[in-house]
Amino acid sequence: MAFDTIIANGTVVTASDTYPADIGISDGKINAIAVSLPREQGKKIIDAKGKYVFPGGIDVHTHLDMPFGGTTSSDDFETGTRAALFGGTTTLIDFAIQGKGQTLRTALDTWMEKASKRAIADYAFHCIVTDLPPARMEEMNEVVREGITSFKLFMAYPGVLMLDDASIFKALRTASKNGAMICMHAENGSAIDVIVQQALAEGKTAPKYHALTRPTTAEAEAVGRAVALAEMAGAPLYIVHLSCNEALEKVREARDRGLPVYAETCPQYLYLSIENFDVPGFEGAKYVFTPPLREKWHQEKLWQGLKHDHLQVVSTDHCPFCYKEQKELGKGDFTKIPNGGPGIEHRMSLVYSGGVAAGRFGVNRFVELVSTTPAKLFGLYPRKGAISVGSDADLVVFDPKRKHTISAKTHHMRVDYSMFEGIQVTGMPDVVLSRGRIMVEGDRFHGKAGSGNFLKRATYAGV
Repeated sequence: MAFDTIIANGTVVTASDTYPADIGISDGKINAIAVSLPREQGKKIIDAKGKYVFPGGIDVHTHLDMPFGGTTSSDDFETGTRAALFGGTTTLIDFAIQGKGQTLRTALDTWMEKASKRAIADYAFHCIVTDLPPARMEEMNEVVREGITSFKLFMAYPGVLMLDDASIFKALRTASKNGAMICMHAENGSAIDVIVQQALAEGKTAPKYHALTRPTTAEAEAVGRAVALAEMAGAPLYIVHLSCNEALEKVREARDRGLPVYAETCPQYLYLSIENFDVPGFEGAKYVFTPPLREKWHQEKLWQGLKHDHLQVVSTDHCPFCYKEQKELGKGDFTKIPNGGPGIEHRMSLVYSGGVAAGRFGVNRFVELVSTTPAKLFGLYPRKGAISVGSDADLVVFDPKRKHTISAKTHHMRVDYSMFEGIQVTGMPDVVLSRGRIMVEGDRFHGKAGSGNFLKRATYAGV
């Protein structure tokens, strides 16, 4: 048997197993896994001695080329997927946003156009639903049949993205029948709006007030309400970007009762805190995203949630805006600061460093969090998120000892600052393959715009 590529001498790590093996790749697929494959059978040999071989990372929460607050996120599908690949993430699920009064089809066509000619990594879409008259319910069924098998709903941003509880319940009931997953941005947007308006009236306009006007109770209340609505509807539920212990407790309680409730957190909530706002001038705008940063003690609660499977996934909510000219739109009014931060490139190293290297959990749990569970929850497994014969050869040769200091000077995201500036991580990708094609070798990039494939996904089947 001849192979296009053999990854030799590595330690293969999946969500369940760790073992020494060679991996043979042909036509973009994993064709063989063996203790040793004859080197003469490989056109190219990648020596992974002393390294881990992981399934490619899957980031199920990104916002590329997204209009927001009078501007657009600074990474498009080319620059964003390039940065993702440098960090070991080989598959993204982004969001097609339905405008008020718009059909879901229009939203999906718009985002397909953004991605198809630019994406370098493979990609899929959730559909953000902002408007839900009866006709939209059947349209939800139609797009599920086409492989768009998840929808995001908002309990925040009144008048822009927020749906009322009745609409949310109808969407959940529809999902319970068509097999879709509902992803929920859970914050009590109506109460937050009152707090925000009061702060502005009192002249509290600095970036830190974005965090101070969005209390943890507002997140926890909304998570509890979302769980109740999903339970009544008999639907699975996925809480996005969970940021605090009170919300985590609501998810844990639901899971303890056997409900199909899942949640992700993001590296910013594991590494950053409200103390990051204590910087000169307007610099705190770099840390304005939603939900906001919390008090530092929440970080360890979230790490423990990841360890004990109260949290199932780490995604980025990558939504970058340059500090100059974009974040600065909110000078004098924190509500006008574009919400979001850049993180797509550093997810795997930050989670490995803080999780595995720091001794909080093992390397198999790491793979589960960044690749396998996302693939299972969102209809991509075992094509993605697995190292098995027949799976796509999305693979990361990862050096567990390599250290790197994160900086805007060296990152590949198209944004003029880093949220994680100066943080040193232990563990970095050396070689990254997407469907058998070598995309990253050290600091060299071999990918081409438009080479990413759109992925039709299966419906929710449990984990």
